[in-house]
Amino acid sequence: MFKSISIATMIFLFCACLSQNKKKETASANPRVIPDSALLDLVQQQTIKYFIEGAEPVSGMSRERFHTDDDYPEHDKNIITSGGSGFGVMGLIVAMERKFITREEGLQRLEKIAHFLETADRFHGAWPHWWNGETGKVKPFSKKDNGADLVETSYMMQGLLCVRQYFENGNDKEKALAQRINNLWKEVEFDWFRNGKNVLYWHWSPDYEWQMNFPVRGYNECLIMYVLAASSPTHAVPAEVYHEGWAESGKIKFPHLALGYQLELHYQGNPPNGAPLFWSQYSYLGLDPRGLKDQYTDYWKENTNQTLINYTWCVNNPKKYKGYGKNNWG
Repeated sequence: MFKSISIATMIFLFCACLSQNKKKETASANPRVIPDSALLDLVQQQTIKYFIEGAEPVSGMSRERFHTDDDYPEHDKNIITSGGSGFGVMGLIVAMERKFITREEGLQRLEKIAHFLETADRFHGAWPHWWNGETGKVKPFSKKDNGADLVETSYMMQGLLCVRQYFENGNDKEKALAQRINNLWKEVEFDWFRNGKNVLYWHWSPDYEWQMNFPVRGYNECLIMYVLAASSPTHAVPAEVYHEGWAESGKIKFPHLALGYQLELHYQGNPPNGAPLFWSQYSYLGLDPRGLKDQYTDYWKENTNQTLINYTWCVNNPKKYKGYGKNNWG
């Protein structure tokens, strides 16, 4: 699995103490320098802690947010997220592989997650953006967004498919989990979310149906949804949905320069310098961009240049944000 990681330096400041006469003495900042490999290990371990120690206990899923002081002003302690949980189950694979947790501990957590996904609210096989983790009932993301979210479902599913592959040749319990995930995969009705058109729609509500009216067109963070829809063993969409919907009948092709780097695609919203960096990450957690090409772009080059644009903008720091630079970007 390919990962692009931007690293922030970690600086530990020593507190000033008071002398006998209560005169304040200021201790100077003392940066702790550690090798990149050790920093990456630390970042990986701390990230995985969020998905394990910070998980909602009934569902095993990832919370939308976790407050270490247990103070939730919005009363959303039990609100969990489908897309974030897709990232989380990938983290559990890493945790098992790196032996941060045992394989059996990872399996038990993933079995709990699979049970939740089998029994929680679903709509034509797709999950909502948010649920109440204790009840499995949908938590509206907005007034009319109280049903299926096909983009977040795709983030969840790309993580689950990685789990399926990880366990499919394992012991009996692992193979059983892989089969349960395969069933969930087959039940997502990607083709139904066309709403009769050659495009995929982001939302559907049992109360408001298609009123959110958000056909997903590129380029943005949603490519994985179209890839999964095209590859579904039970509810695949034809190539026209990709080319006419996602690629807007070729309008997605829009060669241009940003901060000296070549981009080939039209980015939704017309951001001046590519797009938010997560557009080059979310879909590519499960989709390797190396060697991935179509008539519109080379996705490895596109993602590399988008990342370099972000790096260059942060180093140049035209808005003079505190701390931005070559060691703090992304």
